[in-house]
Amino acid sequence: MNNKSAQYHIGIDLGTTHTVVAYAKTRQKNATIQIFEIQQLVAPGEVSTQNLLPSVRYHPAEGELSAADMAYSPSGEKAIIGTAARVLSAKTRGRFVSSAKSWLSHPSIDHTAAILPWGSSEDVFKISPLDASASYLKHVRQVWNHQFPDQLFEQQNIVITVPASFDEAARSLTLEAAKIAGLHHIRLLEEPQAVCYDWLRRHNDNLKNTLDNIKLLLVCDVGGGTTDLTLIKIDHGLDEPQLSRIGVGDHLMLGGDNIDLALAHLVESRLTTENKKLSAADLSHLLEQCRIVKERLLADDAPEQLNVTLLGGGSKLIGGTRSVNLHRDEVQKIALDGFFPLSKLTDLPDKKRSGVVEFGLPYAAEPAISKHIAAFLNTHRQATQSALANETIVPDALLLNGGVFRSQPITQRTIDLISSWRGAPPVLLDNQHPELSVAYGAVSYSIAREHKKIKIGGGASRSYFLLIASEQEQQGVCILPRGSEEGNEIILTDRQFSLRLGQPVSFHLVSLTGGQQYKAGDIVTINEDFHPLPPLAVAFNQQNSDNSSEVTVQLSVTLSEVGTLQIQCVAMQDTLQRWDVQFQIRKSKATLLAKELPAGFSKAVELIESIFGSKSKNINPKSVKSLRADLEKCLGLRSDWSSHLLRELFSVLLEARKNHRRSANHERVWLSLIGYCLRPGFGYQLDNWRVEQLWKSYSNQIQFVNETQNWSEWWTLWRRISGGLDTEAQELIFNDLAKYLNPASARLGNTAKQSKQRGYDDMVRLAAVLERLPIEQKTQLGGWLLTRLQKASEPAQTWWAVGRIGARVPFHASMHFVVPNDTASKWLKQILEVDWKKIPQAGFAATLIARMSGDRTRDIDDELRAKVIEQLKASKAPVSWIEMLESVKQLDASEEKQIFGESLPPGLTLIRN
Repeated sequence: MNNKSAQYHIGIDLGTTHTVVAYAKTRQKNATIQIFEIQQLVAPGEVSTQNLLPSVRYHPAEGELSAADMAYSPSGEKAIIGTAARVLSAKTRGRFVSSAKSWLSHPSIDHTAAILPWGSSEDVFKISPLDASASYLKHVRQVWNHQFPDQLFEQQNIVITVPASFDEAARSLTLEAAKIAGLHHIRLLEEPQAVCYDWLRRHNDNLKNTLDNIKLLLVCDVGGGTTDLTLIKIDHGLDEPQLSRIGVGDHLMLGGDNIDLALAHLVESRLTTENKKLSAADLSHLLEQCRIVKERLLADDAPEQLNVTLLGGGSKLIGGTRSVNLHRDEVQKIALDGFFPLSKLTDLPDKKRSGVVEFGLPYAAEPAISKHIAAFLNTHRQATQSALANETIVPDALLLNGGVFRSQPITQRTIDLISSWRGAPPVLLDNQHPELSVAYGAVSYSIAREHKKIKIGGGASRSYFLLIASEQEQQGVCILPRGSEEGNEIILTDRQFSLRLGQPVSFHLVSLTGGQQYKAGDIVTINEDFHPLPPLAVAFNQQNSDNSSEVTVQLSVTLSEVGTLQIQCVAMQDTLQRWDVQFQIRKSKATLLAKELPAGFSKAVELIESIFGSKSKNINPKSVKSLRADLEKCLGLRSDWSSHLLRELFSVLLEARKNHRRSANHERVWLSLIGYCLRPGFGYQLDNWRVEQLWKSYSNQIQFVNETQNWSEWWTLWRRISGGLDTEAQELIFNDLAKYLNPASARLGNTAKQSKQRGYDDMVRLAAVLERLPIEQKTQLGGWLLTRLQKASEPAQTWWAVGRIGARVPFHASMHFVVPNDTASKWLKQILEVDWKKIPQAGFAATLIARMSGDRTRDIDDELRAKVIEQLKASKAPVSWIEMLESVKQLDASEEKQIFGESLPPGLTLIRN
């Protein structure tokens, strides 16, 4: 709700390239909206006010800038923010943070980890995408409060815009960034709607005539990092046109940054010889220059050509400087034909193309924005034809926004594209300030809310579905239909849940932007068009619940005023008793569907309880040893057990934890089974909680310390679930293993004897999969193992371990845990000296370390990769290994098994870049 004591409405466009702030007085229906001039450093020690605050940071080296140089940096920041950051980035490489908004929507990283600037050296201060985004808001807040000390920023009506394509995780992260910046009561507004609100405000006096004969409006917002599409239906039945949003696009990491990147790659090819690549820092430096050159060469008064210069490094700072020319015609050709081709309405994005990964960001595989627009219109064909009585799906009006549309050639090409699809030119709604209109529109929206004059209807931009148990195909039940208005509660009356109190409970949701219109409660088949969301979790306490162990609830879903989902579990017996369900912002690498348990499950539970139950102390020892085989008789082959079945068995085994040490056999079998049931430690609902419960057992070690097989099962358990262990846990395990793995300490005292007794081979395999270890410890570990491999007595499987430690593509950790490519290259040179025909495991290690990720920060150089490919071919290595080095390749099940060390649970597919 609006803050009645607020003096101002404030709109914030927290953009990928720039942050823009607009404001207007409250309680004035026709208030003048102004752009807030943001004070910032424009050069070291030089302060100025500007319309735009570049959404960038520069992290200076120790002693590089004086206190006076950084006098206007936000308090507590170790960085320069805004224009001066761009200026400094042109002079120094590897210290520039940009595109934080794109990182915030990255599906496969830890958004709270300090990873930016991406690809920078270890001595550079780093920040998380979440904190980087918060720092821009914090800067604006501090500048405002300095200028308006009696009207504090955080006490005003604040609207922050987000891409319409942002899912619940990205929206929640945006809210979290605002909270970190000290802003606790804000609203979110989709950027295309903000652009439309700005246009509506400017034409408020003549809407009927201006929108006459327009039935379908396409808002196309191509920003620095994303392309955001929205369809708005216009009804003319009443006195004033009625606008309703009927479709939004899926998240598309494709925008002006990609044009800059294409130009940077072109310049790179002219600056380097023998197809050598620039470092990530050099490319980042080049990219910033290409952005400036692009804007000038796409302008109406563009010169014929401009220089792009790459500075030398170190002592070659001057002599090593290289320059090339970019011509106006070639820049326009790349921008127009590469990104806005005159394709057909039936030409859709090529899904078989490999995705582009640069600076760690997974850009859209298909660069042609034209094809993405076509796919968007086709996706929303049913909604459009329903709204327009089966008329054409092609819009008859365009509203363009974003920096790229300051270029007249690109604007005209977009008009020509839509004209070719509908056979007549669309009406182009004017937008004279594409870099400011989102902020203007956010204020216009806030004013409209204050005066209860909301002009764009449409409600929820997508439909939401809860995954439900099904024996065959994946299914979901609709819990919030597309178009649901904010504040309207929907209770899923047809679905009840019996939930155990005192434990966290997780729900898995998916969303759908297009397709047919569903009603709450509809059952649908889930396919690739549905997008997974982070799991939902709620902890049910036992207070005020009649001390019962379970409670029956229904699901309540509301589109909140902030624009996000508000989900609650409502007790059936007392509807006033509710539990809030929160999204887990931590990334989910897999979305799984619960299946029905097999008929033999009850018998399997009886078998486990007969071995580990409180009344089974005198069980026959042979029954303990045969438990795994007996379970397979009830449930089928262990390799076919579903993830759902495995996790249910885990719960039974966890309950038996207190009785698993009755004998050496009890301990060995329990360790083996519970680790197998929880592998790989993540990817299924509630796995975080399961791993936390099992981790409590680690400090107790094992009971039967003289049993080598028990030690083997102990290490195997933690290897199997390592993906669910955080850095702190993995470091603790590493410290326990270090004396056995370090060649120097392994020779001391009785360590060698203990190493053999306690399962050295399994220790090595466990150490290899501790992907969240700090880089320093990983580097140390790899060096130890390579030293050990110089002796013929070292097991060949240690090569696999070296490959896992130096792998370019992590299996479960965020990308910033990957060993630097200079370290990986050093290891590769050692591995290349080995005869891979005699030791194929060494070739596999080289494959993992040289595997192509598409991110030059992680990838080794092409020349060294070529040597690895040549040696793999000479040693008759499998073709699949070579393919991993020649292109960015998604692994199949057998390849995942080879890397993971054993098969993954059926149905568990890992999603990675």
